[in-house]
Amino acid sequence: MKNKLIVILGPTASGKTDLAIKLAKKYNGEVVSADSRQVYKGLDIGSGKITEKEMCGVPHWLLDVANPKARFTVSQYQKLALKAIKNIQKKNKLPILVGGTGFYIQSIVDGIIIPEVKPDWKLRKKLEKLSNEELFKKLKKLDPKRAESIDRQNPRRLIRALEIVLTTGTEVPALSRAEGQKFDVLQIGIKKSPEELKKYIQKRLLKRLRKNALINEVKKLRKSGLSFKRLEEFGLEYRFVAQYLQNKTSWQKMIDKIQKESEHFAKRQMTWFKRDKRIIWIKNYAEAVKLLDKFVKK
Repeated sequence: MKNKLIVILGPTASGKTDLAIKLAKKYNGEVVSADSRQVYKGLDIGSGKITEKEMCGVPHWLLDVANPKARFTVSQYQKLALKAIKNIQKKNKLPILVGGTGFYIQSIVDGIIIPEVKPDWKLRKKLEKLSNEELFKKLKKLDPKRAESIDRQNPRRLIRALEIVLTTGTEVPALSRAEGQKFDVLQIGIKKSPEELKKYIQKRLLKRLRKNALINEVKKLRKSGLSFKRLEEFGLEYRFVAQYLQNKTSWQKMIDKIQKESEHFAKRQMTWFKRDKRIIWIKNYAEAVKLLDKFVKK
């Protein structure tokens, strides 16, 4: 098991969490989350964060490690995730990196050195005057790879990506590898058709809205001191529920927007993942087991 790392990835609602739990139980593993919203405390229902009961006794790392009032960077994630993986390996257990945030996964798998770029408030102020569409066009011109996967409706992420590329003069992130950060990696992707994903996203959304669970979560986050602007920055469910609570959209339009944006998000995730030819795509647990049996023995 020494220095081995399993990665379970795929688009939103594809079943990554369930597969990871089954594999962790079978192969004596522990899960390291690679989700850019699940790192935040209080973002539970909207981010699809696993509950303690659902963990089935499998330890999980990198959940609830950040205050939602503060920014959490890829660089911070990388440091914490590497520490977690090393801790798991020290126990002679199998680390399983699970999530849909391509940036997070790439930072671990490829050991890239992410530029430590401090906020440039003057530049940010200038960029904040541009529309989302203008920001996206600018990023697409400067860093087309990052533009492929970014949430084009999220001004905070667009501005941060532009801030890095304009400050460093390189793509986001700078693809230089860190020495001594090499794992024996097996990347498994869960393959679902667009039709299947659409159904799973809808089913999940209706579950989250049951008994106003998601609405109440956003209200609670608001009471804890988060502004509506900050809530909208978290994207998808949080953005549209925040708009609904501000009477900017109706209940049905909120549901329709979350569904549509989640489908678009899944498409962007797949665009990112398809660039990596090392990923082996599977349809079910049995196919994953065949791959792991071979991988852990070598």
